[in-house]
Order: sequence, then C-alpha cells, then structure tokens
Amino acid sequence: MEQPKDKIKLVSNKKTRVILPNMFTLVGVCIGLSSIKFAFDGNFQFSIIAIIVAAIIDGLDGRIARLIKGTSRVGKELDSLTDVISFGVAPAFIMYFWSLNEIGRIGWLICLIYVMCVALRLARFNVSSEADPSWRDNFFEGIPSPAGGVLVLMPLVYSFSEFQIIKLNYDLFVPILFIIISILLISKIPTYSFKKIKVQRNFTIFLLLGVVFYFGLILIYTFNAIVLSALLYFLMIPISSIHYLKISKKYNIKDEDTEHEDIL
Repeated sequence: MEQPKDKIKLVSNKKTRVILPNMFTLVGVCIGLSSIKFAFDGNFQFSIIAIIVAAIIDGLDGRIARLIKGTSRVGKELDSLTDVISFGVAPAFIMYFWSLNEIGRIGWLICLIYVMCVALRLARFNVSSEADPSWRDNFFEGIPSPAGGVLVLMPLVYSFSEFQIIKLNYDLFVPILFIIISILLISKIPTYSFKKIKVQRNFTIFLLLGVVFYFGLILIYTFNAIVLSALLYFLMIPISSIHYLKISKKYNIKDEDTEHEDIL
C-alpha cells in the first residue's frame, strides 16, 4: 500500500509567522546604525545609501507582515523603536558629523530637537493607528519618519549629485532644513501614506515597469535620483493636503472628529 505523500503547507502558527517581518526590522536597524559608523569614518556616501536601504526595508517589513498575516503588537512597537534609531538618531549624527558640528552647540541642539520630534511623531502614530480602518489610512498626519530621515540628508545628497547649479550656504541651509522637517514631522498636515494603492489590472504592467525604471535610476544615478525624489515628495505635500480636504468634505468630517488626545 502506497504511503500518502507529504503536502507542503504554510506555517499556521502565528508566533512563527511574526519572525520574518521582525527579522527584516532588526536588519533595518543594524543598517541604520551602520550609517553612523560610515559617517564617523567620513564615508558619507555609504551612510546615505545605508539610510535609503533602511527606508526600503522599513517599507517592506510591514507589508510582509500583513501579507503573511504575521502582524503583532511586538512588531509594531519594534518598528517604531527602530525608526527612531534609523531615521532619527542616525540622520542627526550623519549631518552633525558633516555640517552641524561647525556651528557648535546650536548644531547639537538642532539635532536633539529633530530626534525628539521623530520620537513624538512615532508615539502619536502608534496611538492613532489603533483606530478602526477607514479612508484616512491613505494619509499620515505630518510626514512619516523615514521620509523625514531622508529629507534632512538632502544637503549632503545634493553635494554628491550632479545638480551643482546653485551653490548653497550649508551652514545656514542645513539648520533651516532641520527645523522645517522637525515641524513637518509633528504637524498634522495630511500626507499620502501609500499604504493602499489600487491599480487596474490593465495598468499593472506599466506600474511594474515604472518601479523597475525608478530603481534602475537609483542604481545608476543614485544621488541625482534621490534629489529629484525628494523634490517630488515636497511638491506632493500640498497636493495631499488639498486631496484630504476634498475627501473630508465629501464625508462631512469635522475638525474635532480628527483630533487625537495627546497627553504629555
């Protein structure tokens, strides 16, 4: 009598499924910490690439967790803690080693303010994300911490790019940019979250080609593509705010309904 063949099955135990996304998160924080080491050694190009890779991993771990149904409260808190390191502490140290140390104690104070704003932004996100899913999931309140971590590096990225059209006074531009990004992090300006992107099946192939083309630009023209991406993201902030207002009027959402209680 023939023995029944073993069937390959996905792991059904949720405790086992949460390991993979948490491993991605821990790898991301290791890369974020490595960017500080690169900056300390003067390898600022590698430090930029490390932050970009950490941002990509940060965008993947949550999607992988939802795909394999491996989400957990531990993973959520771990993700926020790693974001503080990879997109708060690491970019602050990189820019301090590169430019902010030249303005003395004020430069260090600006770094501290930025990191505190990242921490406050993530704390507010953890509280607000506990609400029931709705159309608001397509928007963040303020810019997300990965975007903030990349945007504060723009003066450094610009210095390595081929867009040397305007000569910037980095001693003035870097502190101003840090303050602007810090305000945007803790603000309640609606920005696109890109969590739920619905694409018609006919356009799926074009979306895939666009993604491949974009990452090809990142690989070939790394710093130029990052600068253009940052400018595009800045332009999308007012667009997302206008879009949010239109949707809120459609659903008759009042301001007091969108407020969250913050106890400090």
